[in-house]
Amino acid sequence: MEDAVLNGDARKLAELLRQDPSFKVNMVVCGDGRTLLHFACLKSSRSAVIPFLLAHPDIDVNVKSNLGHIPFDLACVNGFTPCVREMLKDSRVKVNEPDKIGSPPLWQAANGGHLDVVKWWIACGREMDLGKPGEYATDAIGMAMRRGTTEMVTLLGRFQNDATKTRHAMRVELGWYDDQAAKMLALVVFVSDGLLQIKDTTPSSASASASASSSSASTLCSSVVTLCC
Repeated sequence: MEDAVLNGDARKLAELLRQDPSFKVNMVVCGDGRTLLHFACLKSSRSAVIPFLLAHPDIDVNVKSNLGHIPFDLACVNGFTPCVREMLKDSRVKVNEPDKIGSPPLWQAANGGHLDVVKWWIACGREMDLGKPGEYATDAIGMAMRRGTTEMVTLLGRFQNDATKTRHAMRVELGWYDDQAAKMLALVVFVSDGLLQIKDTTPSSASASASASSSSASTLCSSVVTLCC
């Protein structure tokens, strides 16, 4: 398992997890308390294995290392945008969780000057705690100012003043809307061609396949919009 994660081999990891579904996915694999998910977030080339770890029924997405870092935090500290994007998709991830000294992931990203990480975070729509103004360990804008990263200061300031407008601007800049439109179009085609069926899972109705109507496609597409990054 470790080799598959370290090598970013998603296919191998998926195969191993199928062979051993009882694998202790939260097992510490390093003396400093880090798990496989921590290591998956420590290199951009390993981002492909993250969805398979997150899909494990026993995964603890917010497991902390000895220094209080959750996996998402490590991706932000090091500016590994592909890993950050994968973790942001999981609503279980506590994106504002502070480490042992009280610094949250956004502060870490600002400290490292990782502008792309912050752009995708804003575009994704997940909650973002800018920290307490003037407090060294939490104030993300203050840290960016100390580091002299003008673009970071400007971006976080824009978000602070108008989160909705800034989020829209980042989605346009990063091609987020185009990506979502492509996903929705693909799903509409799959439904229309009978390659994908939508099932009604409400308690009052049997799980019958819905017809490939425009309303069904719209329902599916509206769900896809919530998938970000």
